[in-house]
Amino acid sequence: MSSSTALLRNLADKTEPRLAALLVIDVQNDFAAPGGFFDRIGADLGVVQRERVPNLLRLIDAARRASVLVIFVQAIYDPEHLSDAMRERNARIGNELPRCRSGTWGAEFYRVAPEPGEPVVIKHRYSAMVGPQLPELLRDRGIRSLLLTGIATDTCVESAGRDAYFRDYYVTLIGDCCGAASDEDHRGALKRFHRDYGPVVDADDVIATWQGVGATAAAANSAR
Repeated sequence: MSSSTALLRNLADKTEPRLAALLVIDVQNDFAAPGGFFDRIGADLGVVQRERVPNLLRLIDAARRASVLVIFVQAIYDPEHLSDAMRERNARIGNELPRCRSGTWGAEFYRVAPEPGEPVVIKHRYSAMVGPQLPELLRDRGIRSLLLTGIATDTCVESAGRDAYFRDYYVTLIGDCCGAASDEDHRGALKRFHRDYGPVVDADDVIATWQGVGATAAAANSAR
C-alpha cells in the first residue's frame, strides 16, 4: 500500500464502507456448537453461544445494511492439508481429534451464513492471510481496513489480524464478537492485540458508527 494515502485515524475512518471488510472467522460447529471439537476437548462455550454469536449476528446485519463487505472464513483441516509441523503439534499436546473435515457437520457454519455474493475464503492454517485467496480478494476490492470477528480470539482471529497488519492493513478487533476456549485466552488476546496491532472495540461502537454514516448520507440525499 502507498504511504501517501491518508491515515485512517479513528473508528469512523476504519469502518468506512468503501474501505472496510468484516471478517467472520471460523464460526463453525466444531468451534462453537454443542458436540463440536471445542466442546469435546472441554472448552467453555457458554459465553460464545449466549453472547458473542448473537452480537456477531447483529454486527453482520448492520454491516450488510451499511454496504460493508462481509467475508466468511472457513477452516478446512482435512489430513492432506495438515503440514508436518501441524501434525507434530497435535501429537505433542495429545490432541489428534479430527476437526473441520470437508463435508462434515463440524465444518459447517454455526448460526451464521453468507448471503449470495458474499465471499467464502477457505483456509488450511490458523491465519486466513496464508495463501492467495484472501489477500487477492482484499486487493481486488480496494480494502484497507479489516474488522475481525470469530473463533478463536487467541489463534485464528489474532493470527489473521497480525498477518494482515504485517501486510499494512489496518486491523480492528471486535472483542464482543469473538470467543476462545477460555476467558483467560480471550482476554489475553485482546490485551496483546490492542497493544501491538490495532484497537479493540465492541459491536455497538461499530454499529453506531455505521448508523451515523447512514444518517449523514440520508440527510445529504434529502437536501438535494
